[in-house]
Amino acid sequence: MGILSWIIVGLIAGWLAGVVMKGSGYGVLGDMILGIIGALVGGFLASAIFGISAPISGFNFGTLVIAFLGAVVVVAIVRALPGRSRI
Repeated sequence: MGILSWIIVGLIAGWLAGVVMKGSGYGVLGDMILGIIGALVGGFLASAIFGISAPISGFNFGTLVIAFLGAVVVVAIVRALPGRSRI
C-alpha cells in the first residue's frame, strides 16, 4: 500500500494539524497538502532518528501520530518563513 498510505494518512494529519495549530491557516486544501508533506517528513525523521523501519505502514494510531507530528513541524516551518504567502 506504501505511498497511498502516506497520502491518506497525510491528508488526515494535515487536517488535524490545521485544527490544532491556531493562527492564519491555509484552508482545508492547503493544510492537507502540508499534511502530505508532513507525513513524508515525519516518516523520514522516524526512520532516520528513531530507527523505525516502516513508520507509515497502513492506517493505525502510530502512523497517524508520526504523520501528525511531521505535519505540525512542516506547518510551523512554513509559518516561520519570512514573506510567506497563502498556499
